[in-house]
Amino acid sequence: MSLNVFKYRLQEHFSRLLQKYFCFRMIRLWLWGSRGLWVALIVFVTIGLVLQIWQWPFQTRPPGLYFPQLWAPSSGSSGSSLARSCHPQQQLVFLKTHKSGSSSVLSLLHQYGDRHSLRFALPIRYQFGYPRSFQATSVKGYLPHGGGPQPPFHILCHHMRFNLPEVLRVMPPDSFFFSIVRDPAALAISAFSYYKSVSSAFRAAPSLAAFLASPRAFYRPGGRGDHYARNLLWFDFGLPLPREMRALKRHPKPLKRTQSSDIHIWPSSSVSQPSKLDPNSLFKPPSHSTSRVRSADHSTSLSPTSITDSVTSSLIQWALAWLDSTFDLVLVAEYFDESLVLLADALCWGLDDVVGFVHNAQATGMKNVKGHKGVKDHGGIKDKQLAARARAWNNLDWALYVHFNHSLWDRADRYGRVRLASAVAKLRARRSALASHCLLGGAAVDPGQIANLQLRPFQFGAGGVLGYVLKKGLSPQDHEECERLATPELQYKDKLDAKQFPKAIQSPSHLPNATSPGPKGS
Repeated sequence: MSLNVFKYRLQEHFSRLLQKYFCFRMIRLWLWGSRGLWVALIVFVTIGLVLQIWQWPFQTRPPGLYFPQLWAPSSGSSGSSLARSCHPQQQLVFLKTHKSGSSSVLSLLHQYGDRHSLRFALPIRYQFGYPRSFQATSVKGYLPHGGGPQPPFHILCHHMRFNLPEVLRVMPPDSFFFSIVRDPAALAISAFSYYKSVSSAFRAAPSLAAFLASPRAFYRPGGRGDHYARNLLWFDFGLPLPREMRALKRHPKPLKRTQSSDIHIWPSSSVSQPSKLDPNSLFKPPSHSTSRVRSADHSTSLSPTSITDSVTSSLIQWALAWLDSTFDLVLVAEYFDESLVLLADALCWGLDDVVGFVHNAQATGMKNVKGHKGVKDHGGIKDKQLAARARAWNNLDWALYVHFNHSLWDRADRYGRVRLASAVAKLRARRSALASHCLLGGAAVDPGQIANLQLRPFQFGAGGVLGYVLKKGLSPQDHEECERLATPELQYKDKLDAKQFPKAIQSPSHLPNATSPGPKGS
């Protein structure tokens, strides 16, 4: 038992003894006489009020890891679920895209669902048949129609290639659909390092610079693992490729989540339209100006619209409109903390529900990460030409990224820039405090320093994957909460699996091996 909890319990016990003593004295005075009773009542009411005032500070929750709501909505704010009466959203579909910071989001969902005893739609292994399109039958415990009563699933969040019709067989259409995107230039560096051994195109190239200088010398459509080498975000969203559209000579029909008009879907008219694919207006506009800032490392000659034919341009327009009607929110990795605040607002969650540590960070790129400081270094890309080539080669991903960057900041404007900055500062302070409280050294460490296998991330790719070591001497309650924050995604998935299917035998053969890149990857 921690010292703070001991003090709290001692004060509470002492207060109860005082109350019992005064109650006993009151009974004796009542027996003494009516005049004495009135005097006693006045005295004891006064003493009771003083006692209540003195006792009030000790009636709060004992000090621990989780505090009450750390920010309050400003009066008169609009467009915020926290500014009005709302209920926390607990039916969630998260499309976990590769190499985009999605493992950190997954960790938050694991923790939230675990604390609230929600039911996850879990894969039989660690992914839903990726890179094949998602199928409802790949969900453990899923019963097809006619197979008996189907217990409801609350959260679907592990790796898949998105397939809306099959997702709707598992999750209700009014679930909150969200995902995350990352600048294709930063994503290219991470993917090349991580998937070099499994992508034939990456494996044949001596370096990322050599690959991007002449990608068609290495890349062959349909090559083994080569979906990692080009437009990986587009692939994960389950979108068709331009060559498929050329073969069909038509565009796919938009598939909506529901035909019911009473189910809220974020209107596409309220976010940036597909025509706003201007690479010079990409990043966060300053709060004191309505104009977008010019990105110094973006080449106007390599915008996605200037390097695509009419079929591709038309397909991009269709895809963005369809995604707007399907996903309620798309986070942006480069503005991770801002995205989390807006996610908490949309879900009517508290700030602590989106405070967590970064997961699946490669040791080569994120040394001494303290929890998570946001991803604003663009993957370490300093060569402007290399970045421009990466965006041009991944032109479909670039279109997604520009569009959802705009939509995120449109939402930020509705939330309020000053309010957003304040919430982000509180979130970062909270994360830093948790890291200092929970972690040995207060930061992520190389995998070789992690002796506890339950906290050691699965290692894959050229660089090691960072993890966490907990401090010794934590109270049982704090240790449980800190362990939730530090547990990697594979081990947490196994924990949830054992909780939902307690009779299932967990075999060591289920663990991924070096030939299975998919279990991590974000």
